Amino acid sequence: MSDKAIEGQPFVRFDKVQKSYDGEILVVKNLNLDIPQGEFVTMLGPSGSGKTTCLMMLAGFEPATHGEIFLGGQPINNVPPHKRGIGMVFQNYALFPHMSVGENLAFPLEVRGMSKDECATKVQRALDMVELGAFSNRMPAQLSGGQQQRVAVARALVFEPELILMDEPLGALDKQLREQMQYEIKHIHENLGVTVVYVTHDQSEALTMSDRIAVFNDGVVQQLSSPSDLYERPDNSFVAQFIGENNRFDGKVTSVSRGNCKVKLDSGETVEAAAINVGGKGERTTLSLRPERIEINPKSKAGRNVIKGKIEEAIYLGDHIRTRMTAGGSSDFIVKVPNTAGHTPLEEGKTVNIAWLTEDCRALDPIV
Repeated sequence: MSDKAIEGQPFVRFDKVQKSYDGEILVVKNLNLDIPQGEFVTMLGPSGSGKTTCLMMLAGFEPATHGEIFLGGQPINNVPPHKRGIGMVFQNYALFPHMSVGENLAFPLEVRGMSKDECATKVQRALDMVELGAFSNRMPAQLSGGQQQRVAVARALVFEPELILMDEPLGALDKQLREQMQYEIKHIHENLGVTVVYVTHDQSEALTMSDRIAVFNDGVVQQLSSPSDLYERPDNSFVAQFIGENNRFDGKVTSVSRGNCKVKLDSGETVEAAAINVGGKGERTTLSLRPERIEINPKSKAGRNVIKGKIEEAIYLGDHIRTRMTAGGSSDFIVKVPNTAGHTPLEEGKTVNIAWLTEDCRALDPIV
C-alpha cells in the first residue's frame, strides 16, 4: 500500500466539483468521480465538454470554483501543482529544446534535490522503459515525433509519481504511430500499476487503452463505464451516438412491458426494443442499434425485428462490407456484413429484409 493511498478510499476523488471562468457559465457541473489506485481512466468528450478543465484542476493549474479534489484521501485544492507529485504529459511534448534527452529527464529529479548518481540511475531506467535507452545524449530536435512523445512519457515517469495525467498526448502523431503509442502507454501502465487519468476526444483511443471511460458532454459525465459497457450498453442517446458507429430511429412508444417496449417508428413500422431510458406510452424515444448487430435476409425471423431496407451503396473493406441503406426513415442506415464465404452478394438498388434481435436495440431518451 502506497503511503499516499488510504485503505478503503479512492486514490483520486472529485467531490461536487464545479468550474466557471466567468462566474456565470459552468463548464464543469457538480462532478463526483472516484478513481481507485492503479486504474487507467479516460475523460472522453467533444471540444468544450469540460474534460480538459477537470484535468487542469486535478493538476493544480486551474482552481475549482466549488467542491473539493482529493488525492490519496487528502484535500489538494490549496496544494500548489509542484507539490502534488503528479506526472504530466502534454500534446506538444513540452521538452526543453536546449537540453539533451537525458537532461530533460534529469530536470524534475534535480529540482527534487536528488544526487547525480540517483538521477542517472532513474533517467536510464525511465528511458529503457520507453525503449530509448541509447538516446540520452540526443537533442529533442534530432528525434522523430514519436520519439519525442516517448521522452515526454519517460519524463513523467522518471520521478516515480503515483499519478500521471495525459492531455491529448498522441494528437500530433500520424495514425499508425498513434496506434502504436496507444499500446505502448497501455503496456507501461500495466507493468507499473501507476494511476493514469487521460484526456482525449478520440473514442477509439479511449476504447483501446482504458479500464473505465468517463464520457463528458456539456460539463456533465454522461456515463462512467468500462469500454465494453459503453459500447454495448449506452445509458443515453448522446453516449450511443458518440461511442462507435450507431444507427438511430425516432418513434413513439406504444407499450412497455417486462423491460421491453414497442415503438412505432416515424417511418410507419412497429419494432420492439429494450426499454432502457424511456417514458410511458405515447412518449417519444430514439432507438440505438449497432451496424454489426443487423442481418440482411435472415434465414430465421424468430425473435427478431424485421423491416425492409433498400441497398444504396456497398463498400468492400476487406473483413466486412459496409452497406449504406435506406431503412426505418433514414437514408444513412449502416449494416456491416461480415466477409464470409457464404455471404449473399449485395446489389445496389435492391430491397431486402433486415433483421436484429430485440435485446440489441436500445430505446433511449429522444434526441431533440
